Amino acid sequence: MSARQTIGYIRVSSVGQNTARQLDGIALDRVFEEKVSGKDMNRPELTACLDYVREGDVLMVHSIDRLARSLADLETISKRMIAKGVTIRFVHEGLSVDGTSTSKLIMQVFGAVAEFERSLLKERQAEGIAKAKEEGKHLGRKQRLTDEQAQEVAGRVAAGEDKTAIARDFGISRATVYNVVARLKGK
Repeated sequence: MSARQTIGYIRVSSVGQNTARQLDGIALDRVFEEKVSGKDMNRPELTACLDYVREGDVLMVHSIDRLARSLADLETISKRMIAKGVTIRFVHEGLSVDGTSTSKLIMQVFGAVAEFERSLLKERQAEGIAKAKEEGKHLGRKQRLTDEQAQEVAGRVAAGEDKTAIARDFGISRATVYNVVARLKGK
């Protein structure tokens, strides 16, 4: 058996978020870090991390919601780690999951609470979006083109002009050219 290692898994949901506070000051032999949503287990660095850890290793994670957003995913990951003889330590919760009945129960309770909080957040978000729509507020990214510019783009596309040249002229991407044309056809 190889020497026991302390492995870190760090995740934030988007590129703009900072990972610095997670596992700060903890000595780690290897770190797996990614900036992707935790909505499911389809995460390259998570997969690599779970494949990498060996019997006797400790997997350090800042908090339960950094590892999994659903109780089902949390249980799947923890069962896999326990079967490999790996202990999971959640720093924020002060919890070590090592296969004992008590640690599994506490993890499930924390995981259920995290999943519940996530669903409440999504409900509030949906309510806010519905309210904004009722009030006629524009949702999403600000439109890059005025209505007149969008009409001009569509007219130039219809006239057969090169879409790359049109995009360059308006300072937009080719995808935006296609989206503008599709949006205007839908009106």
